[in-house]
Amino acid sequence: MELEFHQLDRRYETLRTTSRERESRVLASLARDGQQLPVVVVAGGDGGRYVLVDGYKRVRGLIQLGQDVVRATCWDLPEQEALLLGRLMRSAEGESALEQAWLLRELQERFELSLDDLARRFGRSASWVSRRLGLAQDLPEAIQQLVRRGQLGPHAAMKHLLPLARANRAGAIALAQAIAPLRPSTRATAALCVAFARANEASREQLLKHPELLLRVSQPPQRAEDPAQQLERDVGAVGGIARRALSRVHAGVIKELLPPEQMRLRRTAVGVRHDVEHLVGAIEKEVSDAG
Repeated sequence: MELEFHQLDRRYETLRTTSRERESRVLASLARDGQQLPVVVVAGGDGGRYVLVDGYKRVRGLIQLGQDVVRATCWDLPEQEALLLGRLMRSAEGESALEQAWLLRELQERFELSLDDLARRFGRSASWVSRRLGLAQDLPEAIQQLVRRGQLGPHAAMKHLLPLARANRAGAIALAQAIAPLRPSTRATAALCVAFARANEASREQLLKHPELLLRVSQPPQRAEDPAQQLERDVGAVGGIARRALSRVHAGVIKELLPPEQMRLRRTAVGVRHDVEHLVGAIEKEVSDAG
């Protein structure tokens, strides 16, 4: 079935984090190949609309590309069961503890499921469910929004910002908002949280104004790569590129080239063969001499 975007109820969009890298890959795939897989919906949205269960990245990508409709498949399932099945379908992507907490909270509040019901559906214990729900309750909503938008990593937020929030809720929110534009790694977030917790009032103010300065001075010096490792990596890269190019040849890409393009490709290949043969010969000679 085909649906216009106004027919979609996207109420569960905030249960998943976004990632610029994943969004870019999906957008590029849609632009190149079109929509290959239908999104998943269930009936029951307000005003006769359909509730979108799976396929939020595809919908956002299609909207960015100016499309009018999205192909969808409608599951004949209760909404809560469809949510759980959609979660199983996405298991290959992995999910963070915070995303689990968001889904559990949504199921508990919207469908009034008990801890035992949730534990049974997730195949976990009631105490595990309770701990996950506690994460969503203890981490300030302002920080959760930054995680949803992909500006802060969920692991970094749970491991470093959550303990800080329990001790200093306002400070944790201020720090998260200050560092979010930097999109810091988990290690960088840890360093910033430790520095903030140990600093006095004046130092905290400076840290919130210029968090990038602390990261700049705390970066460990880059160790020069060993030349032997560089050589091994470069030779391996040559093989990897060759195998990738060969797969494209087998896929029939050369047949799509015009005659002048085929001649240029052949001349390039002859030059590459000379370079590779020279490289292999030099390696064999050096290895033989070393032996």
